[in-house]
Amino acid sequence: MLVPVHNIHYNRALFRPAPFRLRSDIPLQATQELKKFAFAVAAWSAAMLIFVSLRFTLTHETITDANTLGDVVTLVLYLGTILGCLHWLSNLIAVTSPLRRMNYLTIVVFKGVFLLVGALVLIKITTWINTWTPTPIEDRHYNDLTQSLLDSSATQVLLAYFVWVRLCLAFFEQMVLLVGTRNLVNMGLGNYHRPRQEERVFLFIDMAGSTAHAEALGDFQFSRLVQDCFDLLSSCVTRQHGEIYRYIGDAAMISWELNHDRNLEHSLDLYHEFVQLIGWHRDYFEEQYGFMPRFKGAIHGGRVMTAVVGVNKQEISYFSDVINTLARLQDQCGPLKKNLLISGQIRHRLGDNPNYQLEAIGPMRLKGKQHEIDVYAVTSLAATAESSAPEF
Repeated sequence: MLVPVHNIHYNRALFRPAPFRLRSDIPLQATQELKKFAFAVAAWSAAMLIFVSLRFTLTHETITDANTLGDVVTLVLYLGTILGCLHWLSNLIAVTSPLRRMNYLTIVVFKGVFLLVGALVLIKITTWINTWTPTPIEDRHYNDLTQSLLDSSATQVLLAYFVWVRLCLAFFEQMVLLVGTRNLVNMGLGNYHRPRQEERVFLFIDMAGSTAHAEALGDFQFSRLVQDCFDLLSSCVTRQHGEIYRYIGDAAMISWELNHDRNLEHSLDLYHEFVQLIGWHRDYFEEQYGFMPRFKGAIHGGRVMTAVVGVNKQEISYFSDVINTLARLQDQCGPLKKNLLISGQIRHRLGDNPNYQLEAIGPMRLKGKQHEIDVYAVTSLAATAESSAPEF
């Protein structure tokens, strides 16, 4: 159930500039970090397996002379787990500390130095490990294997390999942040190099009064305001299984596949949840910027053509009258004095929803359109009931 943003008293001490985290986000954040940790461990285990394989192949050594293949796998998993932990920890520190506001090169250097120092400590410790088994003879075998991988002649090569792998993973992670996992996979597979038809629903949100806010705050402060707002938006998008299609200044467009009606509910839930989070951080915004930002939204969907565009800089774009209609529909929020508008097409597919009140505005001819479309305003019933309840 959505909590209203009105008539709530806030404790100013609870809200600090960075980063935003709510109690309701804890399970979501834990799941996300667990996935990132598993990816880091798997990636570094694979990288160490490659290094170990090349190490024995290039030196023409045989694994079975001193140890079994299982011993090597154990060592690879050990090194992969430790390096994966260092990788994940460096990413976590970069996200939850003031480093997140610094330039990308500084962040990459920090992550690299963190991993390098950790790797040096790891190498030093690992060379003294001889307690793999309770048998002294086998202890010596494991220690010999470790020494053969991390001896002085191979240490420099190994450290250079660590740096190379870390840079590759940092590049991959940044690509995921820029284009999204699904889009990155589709671009890699070449799925959208030829236009494809899809059915998608879009939510377009835009900050109300942004021109006046930008003039009052100045470019720097207004940019920080947009960053803070979209930091809150990102957790909502993840929780509602959406994909951020594009940021347009102080506006954002989020999309879902229109393959089942649950995604329509996700689009409604995302808007109201985002407004809720902004309200929960009212004191922070008023302290930092002098006001609490408000966002208007519109939802529309249908068939779109999806294709990769560009040569030197590529991205996945959607081509359809759906996008133009969505923007024109959102423009009507101000004149109609409504926070969220949806098209008749979305309303008919949505059906009855006990969480929202749908108000028919009627047919409207949007700017630049030849035909009228049905327009509906959406209000959260939970927020309406709470805001109309008497205060005690």
